[in-house]
Amino acid sequence: MAMSSDISLIKTLGVGNELGEGVLWDESRSCIWWTDILQLTLYRYELESEKLVSYPTPERLCCFTPIEGDHRLLAAFASGFAFFDPETGVTEWIKKIEEDNPGTRLNDGKTDRNGRFWVGTMVEDIKTAIYKGKLYCVDHDLSISEHLSDLVITNSLCWSPDGHIAYHTDTPTRRIYRYKSSEHPKLSEPTLLVKTEKGAFPDGSCVDSQGYLWNAQWGGSQVVRYAPDGSQDVVVPIPASQATCVAFAGPKLDKLVVTSAHSDLGVERRAQDPEAGNVFIFQTPFTGIADRSFRLS
Repeated sequence: MAMSSDISLIKTLGVGNELGEGVLWDESRSCIWWTDILQLTLYRYELESEKLVSYPTPERLCCFTPIEGDHRLLAAFASGFAFFDPETGVTEWIKKIEEDNPGTRLNDGKTDRNGRFWVGTMVEDIKTAIYKGKLYCVDHDLSISEHLSDLVITNSLCWSPDGHIAYHTDTPTRRIYRYKSSEHPKLSEPTLLVKTEKGAFPDGSCVDSQGYLWNAQWGGSQVVRYAPDGSQDVVVPIPASQATCVAFAGPKLDKLVVTSAHSDLGVERRAQDPEAGNVFIFQTPFTGIADRSFRLS
């Protein structure tokens, strides 16, 4: 078992995101991507050159995935799915989601090991939400299927190294569940992996090469590594209270990238949390798994 002392903070990107999310390593472009949902900004960072570039987005970009053999991204904007070219800003809409439900928006998502893009909606305004959120899968032919329902805030979507297990949380419940997953876009009944500590709400997750789950915890100032049996293995303190998402990056996939947020802190609490919204890069003795790109048929 590694100790948190084996993990060191090597770089802080002082971007001050209001709601940094969706971080991933793009192996084909050798860069890190993430989004500041509320500030309508997409970021790209190159580890080797330390070049940081930002791109405006046409609406709130909640998560996204690179596409195999394509310069565009498959984007989950607040209102639906679209192809998005960061360089030109060209947006080609595929499908709007839950147009009959003004109180929800798309939120967290990730591509599974078969190259399909899974994204869930969240309840943004309980007063105008006609129904709660759902989990969707965008297949290779751009057909979209519905899966889980009655969700408040979808998060933690990720898959085991062999793709046979999917992980997901409805954040307010503080419970991360695992599901049997298959070549078909279908999930089994859930079994509980872990319930997080009080005040530490599970946000974005990723899985490493050993099949352990790494979870960024909103309000907990930490990222926690959980074994496949749900036991806590490593805790990485984060110098910001609202850790939001996590990914392994770099040529060796041994760097842990953590996004954060300062939304909802208020003036006084933000003054006490000066690193809130920054992106933190840690050197680790662990190895991640390359994020899969969407496979468009």
